[in-house]
Parts: sequence; C-alpha cells; structure tokens
Amino acid sequence: MRPNGIIIAIDGPTASGKSTTAKQVAARLGYLHLNTGAMYRAFALLVRRRDHHGHDPQRVHDLLSEAEIGFNSAGNILLNGADVSREVQEPDIALLASELSTDPEVRAKLVEKQRTIGSNGGVVLEGRDIGTVVFPDAELKIFLVADAGVRAERRQLEFEKMGTHIPLEELRQQLEERDKRDRERTISPLRKAADAVEVDTTNLTIEGQVERVFELAKARIV
Repeated sequence: MRPNGIIIAIDGPTASGKSTTAKQVAARLGYLHLNTGAMYRAFALLVRRRDHHGHDPQRVHDLLSEAEIGFNSAGNILLNGADVSREVQEPDIALLASELSTDPEVRAKLVEKQRTIGSNGGVVLEGRDIGTVVFPDAELKIFLVADAGVRAERRQLEFEKMGTHIPLEELRQQLEERDKRDRERTISPLRKAADAVEVDTTNLTIEGQVERVFELAKARIV
C-alpha cells in the first residue's frame, strides 16, 4: 500500500461518465480527485489567451513554463491561481486541448505534474492514458465506455446547465471526431489497459456506475 492509499485510474472517451464517477468515488473514499483532462484544457485556455490558435509550436512550448496548473480543495482546476473550471468546458477549448495533447513536450510536462500529485496514492485520476501511461502500476484500472448517442445527450445536458445550447448531432460529431483523434494519436492513444475492468455506462444510472467502481476499489484496499 502506498502512503495515502491506492491509485485508481479511470480512463475512457468523452462523456462516458469519468468525471462524475471519479469525483463521487473519491469523495466516498476520502481520496483526492484529479481530472487530468482539465489540466490539458487549462493549458489550452492559456494558449488561446496568449497565442490565439496554438499554431506556433515554439510559442506553445514556451508557454509551458508559464502554466501553473493545479487543483483547489474542492477539486476545481486552477490556472496560475485562478479557478477556470467553467472556462475550460467551452467546446473550442476542449478541441484545442485535444490537439495540444498530441504534442510530446506538452504531454511530458503534464504527465510529470500528474505523477507528482498522485504518486503517494489516495487518489482517483481520470483521463485517457492514466492506466496505460501515467500510472501503469495503478492498483485499480477502470475503462468506461458508453454509446456515442448517449454520450452526446449527456454532453448537451451539461452545456444546457451552463446556459449554452448545441444541437445534438453537432455534439455527436464532435465526440466522434475527438474519439478518433484520441485513439489514433501516436503519443498515449486512448486504449484500454490489459488489466483494466471495462464498465459500460450506457444504461447505468450515476449511482449505479459509482457503486460499481466503489465496490471494485474497496476490494483492492487492504
């Protein structure tokens, strides 16, 4: 056992239920919740603010030294000390984050931060390469999946709660493009670790998927 507990790695495509599950499982265990995707989106937000479109690789790499990315006690993402949890949810920031995540220097820097935060355990990390790259030795690896149509509906509901309406078909197309990019990228592609437990959340309630992962976690905590 690590000093603070086990490491739980939750991977899967966008809107498969990673954030909700990770946050609630972490709360029930008294663990830290680390949304690694939010870290990439926070960096994308910085790039957008400083470099508009992120088309200059050297400028992007220079900005890595400017990016102080972390989390507050509530699990909200911080960029240079400011809570940017709302801003990073914008669709254009998510798409830019997906593009930037294929850059080796960007990925190396953020993976280093993730390992520093989570190495002592007692943490639930969510992302796309946690169980395969960031913490391949995690004590519990979960791979969440869900039907693309259901995922689009979930994402639409999230945006509507923030006062933004995006047509369902447009969201589905965005999700499928993101899935393709994530699976086909050369560096840290989205894939299920050989020893991960796959959980299909298509027909599960939030309570159901959280309970499933929580029970798996309890079985590994000794």
